[in-house]
Order: sequence, then structure tokens, then C-alpha cells
Amino acid sequence: MNILIMVGQLILGLSILVILHELGHFLAARAFKIRVEKFYLFFDAGNFKLFSFKKGETEYGIGWLPLGGYVKIAGMIDESMDKEQLKLPPQPWEFRSRPAWQRLIVMVAGVFVNLILGILIFGFTLLQYEKSYLPLSEVNKDGIYASSKGKEIGFETGDKIISINGKPIERFKDAQSVDVLFGSTFEVERNGKIVSVEIPEDFYRSEGSSRGVRFIEPLNFPFRIDSVFPGLPAANAGLAKSDKMLKIDSIEIKSYGQFKELISTSAGRELTIQVLRGNDTLQKQLTVDSSGIIGILASIPYTQTPYDFGKALSYGYKDAMDMLSANIKGLGKIISGEEKASESLQGPIGIAQIYGSQWIWAKFWYITGLLSLILAFMNILPIPALDGGHVLFLLIEIVTRRKPSDKVLEYAQMAGMIILLGIMVFAIGNDIMRIFR
Repeated sequence: MNILIMVGQLILGLSILVILHELGHFLAARAFKIRVEKFYLFFDAGNFKLFSFKKGETEYGIGWLPLGGYVKIAGMIDESMDKEQLKLPPQPWEFRSRPAWQRLIVMVAGVFVNLILGILIFGFTLLQYEKSYLPLSEVNKDGIYASSKGKEIGFETGDKIISINGKPIERFKDAQSVDVLFGSTFEVERNGKIVSVEIPEDFYRSEGSSRGVRFIEPLNFPFRIDSVFPGLPAANAGLAKSDKMLKIDSIEIKSYGQFKELISTSAGRELTIQVLRGNDTLQKQLTVDSSGIIGILASIPYTQTPYDFGKALSYGYKDAMDMLSANIKGLGKIISGEEKASESLQGPIGIAQIYGSQWIWAKFWYITGLLSLILAFMNILPIPALDGGHVLFLLIEIVTRRKPSDKVLEYAQMAGMIILLGIMVFAIGNDIMRIFR
């Protein structure tokens, strides 16, 4: 059942992205009165299809090979490699008969749709699921909690964040964004002075592998237990709602962040917990479970700000651009050899595992939005057979005013398809090897 849920989410997510991507090409082509002969979700390799029907000049269908989809635009050299049509004189309704600027719009339309879709999904996720955010101004009342990893790069507990890379931020979560981890400069107020803290360019490695507590957290406040989950170590040890945390072993607990970090680094250990219950000081023994949790929550004493439609859309755009920037930087590190492709690239199996074995709509939409942004970026790369390859040749044509020959485009398309097939085989093989490892 778990595998079916993972596969189901993968197929649904990719189907949404592929259909809308190809719809972008389709609508742009039809806007310029270019004939579209086929519109397919998945590939009908060998002309084998699961379903099809024809409406007007276009055949719509679902192929059997779930590796994407395509629209077959008349008079264009694409993955169908239909060379017979190109032997005939150009017709007014064909792609090749249109001016270069129109062909350029048709080719970038799919990427544009995926980019807009990713932004809209991120905004919708904020509005529908997150609903509110923690303002930095609230956190700055007490300052941030700096974990051991944060202290290693120069943060101190109590620091108040002023700006990141010279720009002020409103949401605290922007101080923890993935893009920040690829190198940035924080300005913080510390004991009445302005101090700069540099995030190293490779900090994403150590922060990405951490568990329990991030490098900085909005948790610099003393706390009482708000909730205790039954069946977990805290409940088994007799901890209760409203207990005030005093000590773990002999360490005095000054903040919720300090407590969380101590617990997360004590997986499997037996601890002595000292709490204040009413006027009584109690000692409790508990063993932290193997995942580094004991099963309590503390209420954060800061006021959240709700997202309205405008803020959700604005922050959806910001989150989308941050994630896109982080992925571009990550690809750059793979190309430069700083990161191994085998550890960074995900194929269909890896993506299905990211979706997970539980159908959680908030997570589904977030991952689908992220994939839409990645699809937009990857498709615009100047690789033949991708949209970016066609865009490259069109830009050359616009600049030189000379159209590349059909033979050049045909060979480029074949080379691009070989490259893409090689990448796909590598990614799927890497997924399988990762499972065995």
C-alpha cells in the first residue's frame, strides 16, 4: 500500500506538471494559428497508446511510457523525428513558416507556465496550509537561539537579526531558507552593537545533515510543557502539562531551544529530568527514543501574523525564487565537481520516495510546486531536445538572421535525445543503487 501511495503521488504530480507545460506550448501555437497534431500525456512510443481521441486537427491521448509528454507541432523537428513532413514545401499553418519571434514564444511558453505554476502553488500552500507566519520582530524580543552549529559559524544566543545580505526580512523562516545555506551575510544586533555573521558557501552540507534543531531557532525563551504525547518517553516518565523544565541531568535549562538540542543529541540515552510542578520540584528518569524525541510540545509565546491573499502570493514568489536559486547553485556545484551527481540527482524512484508513503496534501503540493520550478529550469537549459535547445537556435537565428538547416536541427535533436536518455538511465540506476546502499 505504501508503494502505491508513493507511485500515485508521483504520477499525479508529474501528470499535472506535464499537462500544463504542454498546454503552454499548445496555447501559444494555436494563438499564432500553428497546427498542433498531437497532445499527449506520456509517450506513445511505437505508436502504442492507452487512450486517444481526435478533436479538430489535434489528437489527444495518453501514452504508455510515463517519462513526460509532448505536443507535436506541425513543421517542427521534435522528439517524434517526423522527417517526412519536412520534405514537403512549408505550409502557412506550420511552425517553420512563422517568424522567429513567434516560434520563440511557442518554445518558452511551457517553461513560463511551469514557473508561474510553481509560484502559484507555493502561494496557495502558504494560504491554505501554513496560514500564518512568525514575524522576525516577535523573535527579536528575546533574540534567536543559536545551536552548536550556529555557534560554530559565529552566531550567539540572543542575537537579534537586522538583515540578510543587506536586506531586512519580515518572516523569521526566511532566515532559515535553503538559499541562505549556500552562503550569505547576516547583520545582527549583539549587546547593543552591530555584528556581521558570514554563512559559508558549503554550510548547506552540515546544516542539511543536522537533526532536531536548526542552526538558529526562534526558541530563546524559558518554557512550560504545553502537551505530552501518550505512549512516548515523556508520558511514560510521568511528565505532565504545565511542568516547568529546570534541568537535564546537571545542566540548567534556560530556553526551549537549549532543551530541544540536548534531547535531539541524546538519542537512546537515559536522562534525569528536573521539573517544577506547582511548588514541588520533581525528578524524573526517561530514555530518549532512537529518533531523538521524548514526546512533548511547548507553546511558542510569539504572535503569528496570518497570510492574506496578497502576502501569500508575494511570499510564494519569494519562496519559489529562493528554491530555484538554491537548485541552480546546487547544479553548479555538481558541474564544478564540488558535489557528486550520484548523491544529488534524483530519478523517478527517488522523487516518489520524497513524496513519501503517506498522502499529505500540504507536502504533495509543496513538492509538486518545487518540481514545477525545477522542470522550468531544466527545460530552459540550452540542451538540444529540450525547450532551451530550441530557444538557443532561435536566438542564433534572430541575431544572425540565418535559419539553421533542417539537417543541423535534426542532428542536434538526435544528440540531445541521446544525452537526455543517458541522464535518465543514470538517474534511475542511481535510484536503484541508492536503495541497495
